[in-house]
Amino acid sequence: MAGSIGGVREAATTVLILDTDHLAALEGRSQARDRLARRLEDSGEEIAATVISAEEELRGWLAQIHREVDPHEQINAYERLRRRLEFFAGWTVLPWDSRAADQFVHFRRQRIRCGSMDLKIASITIIHGATLLTRNTIDFSRVPGLSFENWLD
Repeated sequence: MAGSIGGVREAATTVLILDTDHLAALEGRSQARDRLARRLEDSGEEIAATVISAEEELRGWLAQIHREVDPHEQINAYERLRRRLEFFAGWTVLPWDSRAADQFVHFRRQRIRCGSMDLKIASITIIHGATLLTRNTIDFSRVPGLSFENWLD
């Protein structure tokens, strides 16, 4: 399902970047997961995630592991972390680079009311001319020039 960016699949016209909520929906087995996976496949578009979303997910798993004192209680959390690392290994993960940082600083100077992590994801999306797939439409609607859609609801 993961795509590559840079013209490998010439039929693609848009890069779709999955926000953390859409990435999380692809975990496990559910009707929502199946619908999203099918829609992504049918889109024919390039699919990517951001390093910011990877950070958000990994922080969550690491916090869960840290909360468990009993090593045996950590087994399940470590297994889910391992599976998520394998998941991200198969994806194009867009970096936080100087262009994204410049865009972020520009938005901060404009006093865009949006959380830092979301604003970083928006910055990466904009510099790649991509469309963000997110459930968080209220916060992302505050970011000028950001193209976004919700494919989960």
